[in-house]
Amino acid sequence: MELLLKDIQAAKKRIAPYINTTPILSSSLLNTWLGHDIFFKCENFQKIGAFKARGGLNTVAWLVETGQKPKHIVANSSGNHAQAVAYAAQQFGIPATIFMPEYSSQVKIQATRSYGAKVVLSKTRDLTDQLVKEAAQEEGTYWIPPFNHAQVICGQGTAALEALTELEAIDAVFTPCGGGGLTSGTLIATRALSPKAQMFGVEPLNANDAAESLRMGSIQRLKAIPNTLADGAMTMAVGDLTFEYLKQLDGFYEVEEDNIVYWTQWLTHLLKCRLEPTCAMPMQAVVEWLRSQKTKKRVLVIISGGNMDQPTTQKIWETDCLTSVPVIP
Repeated sequence: MELLLKDIQAAKKRIAPYINTTPILSSSLLNTWLGHDIFFKCENFQKIGAFKARGGLNTVAWLVETGQKPKHIVANSSGNHAQAVAYAAQQFGIPATIFMPEYSSQVKIQATRSYGAKVVLSKTRDLTDQLVKEAAQEEGTYWIPPFNHAQVICGQGTAALEALTELEAIDAVFTPCGGGGLTSGTLIATRALSPKAQMFGVEPLNANDAAESLRMGSIQRLKAIPNTLADGAMTMAVGDLTFEYLKQLDGFYEVEEDNIVYWTQWLTHLLKCRLEPTCAMPMQAVVEWLRSQKTKKRVLVIISGGNMDQPTTQKIWETDCLTSVPVIP
């Protein structure tokens, strides 16, 4: 099934009563330094503090709308998708069980519980994925995966739908990429609303399964839990649905940990809001792309979320990166 703009528009209408229309921020200082206009769609101001609320809500609302309301919902996630499904299930009065690896952010684990879901922790992501598959076999239970689901993709695409309806003449769009749901939904919206814009995905070099998959021409799975501060992009492998969209991107970037730290600090400072390392990561890709551009560009970056626990916060701020002006292309 090929997903179209109309599917994302339907998702937007479906979830409108339950989500925030998030702001688009810009930093005049950053724009002056770079010589280009950078716009940030700030999903850190979304319900549950992340874009994942869109996909979770759309999937549950779609199930109810189509007469498929389940008795029980299960999901697997290391973070924001867990909260999203718990929140969505709560809105529709459906019990939910969320399977999470033990290394998940404690902030995200506690938030998931606070939305009324039962949380089951396991030692590895592979075991988490195995447990959710087993739970999904129970009668009346529906499994909402974190990215490899058409309605999840459509929900995630509504962030770009909002931004590209508001902004004109965007030259490039950048998203962080974990399992590829946000990147896939954004690609669909971008191709329809800003067909001249280029579209890029970005992931940590230390968790570069998507980049390896694109290089090899087939889905590649990480061999071990990746060591990255970008916990929203720690997915072990992309899905068969999302991989087809990732192959349509204009480019894909891998970002080193030092640059993730650097841009988390700088965007926090410049935008005056809390954001996760995962969504600061694309800014390094933006800078690298701009180095090859000969004219002034207008760039959209999807800020995916703002949920960061204390250990990650301490690691981000161990070294002060704000003593030097950001690298100018």
